[in-house]
Amino acid sequence: MSNLPSKFKNIQTPHSGYHWDGSSRRFFEGWYYRITLPLHGQSFAFMYSIEDPRGGQPYSGGTAQILGPQDSYLCRTFPDVNKFWAHRENLAFGHWGRTDLQIKPEYLEPQVFDSRVEEGYQATASLNQGYLHDPGSSSRCFWEYEIKPLYGWGNSEELQKSTAGMLSFLPVFEPGWQILMARGLATGWIDWNGERYEFKDAPAYSEKNWGGAFPQKWFWINCNSFQGESDLALTAGGGKRGVLWWMESVAMIGIHYRGNFYEFVPWNSQVSWNIEPWGSWKMQARNSQFEVELIGTANNPGTYVRTPTEKGMAFCCRDTTHGNLRLQLRELLGGNVEKNGKQRSRIILEAQSSLCGLEVGGGPWDEVWKVITH
Repeated sequence: MSNLPSKFKNIQTPHSGYHWDGSSRRFFEGWYYRITLPLHGQSFAFMYSIEDPRGGQPYSGGTAQILGPQDSYLCRTFPDVNKFWAHRENLAFGHWGRTDLQIKPEYLEPQVFDSRVEEGYQATASLNQGYLHDPGSSSRCFWEYEIKPLYGWGNSEELQKSTAGMLSFLPVFEPGWQILMARGLATGWIDWNGERYEFKDAPAYSEKNWGGAFPQKWFWINCNSFQGESDLALTAGGGKRGVLWWMESVAMIGIHYRGNFYEFVPWNSQVSWNIEPWGSWKMQARNSQFEVELIGTANNPGTYVRTPTEKGMAFCCRDTTHGNLRLQLRELLGGNVEKNGKQRSRIILEAQSSLCGLEVGGGPWDEVWKVITH
């Protein structure tokens, strides 16, 4: 892997490398790369996954999915796990489909990949490249863009944080979740069914999850393209996840804004949420210094995408990249409380977007999911 790009390692987050330990237990690892094109009012979300990479098991194989313009959808499977590769220390992975190469799969220089791999993808911290074609619908997508990371997960000048805290270094929480790049700048092109999108310094984002157990129910909010705020990125989410032999409901909010990181997580904050089966995402969080409120809404039906489950990839996740979001961040002030009993505060940030990623997954989603913490 000596030909792997070494730049940007200073903001590499924990868990950037591949987690599979070589065993035959049920296992998946998935990656999510998103770019937002404000001038077009569109987003592209690339979702890559590998299941049971040892091979020879009922659900062994890889999948690549794209959520494209107007929440359109493209998916291809890559059943040969031997054509998947991933780096253990760094963010770098790929899966080859048709190719005339007879070598073991590895990172290729972009021009070599382009000329020798007929279908497949490769992705690193600084590159996302590939080609998918669905013969059933004749849909296809080519893409190649470079990424300059700006924020990983944490304050810019410090060591980057694990999204799930120190405990995520132990196989206690399943699945694991790591935001790899809260905000970056993407430059390149995407050809979606013959329509070519070229972009320079477009907002980019990436995250991953992995494990041997599968999330039962979750929600997610992500946006790094806000009106009038060029240096702002938000990711929030929550879910029911396995901890040893029980399930717990947890949620978090993370904001990168003008070089600062505002983190609201269960061990330093009270985080509450009210999520409808579709259409409304409301979250509030408060710690000793700050409080935040998020209101996300979706006026469109969204699109179902596949996610790993106990029984392989299944349509159990509903997404849109055209959600509306309002965000308010306040600093708590000492001294007397106001007449309504609330602590005095001042607004640090108010922002809104119409290009927010909103998601609900798992289930059941037959009623509002409401959790209030004090």
